[in-house]
Amino acid sequence: MSPSEPPPLVVVISGPSGAGKDTVINEALKLDPSLAKVATAKTREPRPGEIEGVHHVFLSNEEFDRWVAEDAFLEHVMSYGHRSGVPKSAVEDLLAQGRTTILRTDVEGARTLKEKLDAPLLVFLTVTDVEALERRIRGRGAESESQIAVRLAEAEAEMAESGWFDVTIVNAEGQQNDAALELIAAIESERRRRA
Repeated sequence: MSPSEPPPLVVVISGPSGAGKDTVINEALKLDPSLAKVATAKTREPRPGEIEGVHHVFLSNEEFDRWVAEDAFLEHVMSYGHRSGVPKSAVEDLLAQGRTTILRTDVEGARTLKEKLDAPLLVFLTVTDVEALERRIRGRGAESESQIAVRLAEAEAEMAESGWFDVTIVNAEGQQNDAALELIAAIESERRRRA
């Protein structure tokens, strides 16, 4: 990083469950290899296709407790019956390399990161309506009816929080590539602004 370059950017992406955060982030990483994503730590079981260390770091509750005791998280929350956290060392390593670093978290986590980090770019990823969220959550086939009901109620509350984010991106069904391009454009715009 030359003296004229702005410091690397931290991008915090949040939004309701089922909005397609992982899909859009992964598409953006393919389109712009300069971006890097931190794998969030989770205490739930991996979903089909999820890879340890790529999609998430899967921990037991005991391991998660140890990480908390060692102050290894930038933020951590209980969400949908499992715990989730952003590993501090992974963020520090990527920023030290000068990489623009993407953190994926829930709305509560985004609020914590807004307070803890130096001017992160806060991106809220949403969908056109709650019905689209329900179709996506059901399509994963990973939750019971009661879990789906909880996720949908939480999603409606989270969608009401979008106003304090810097950027809102609508991930319309079948338009993940467009949402990823919009995310990259928002990051580039913020990089130029800071330069």
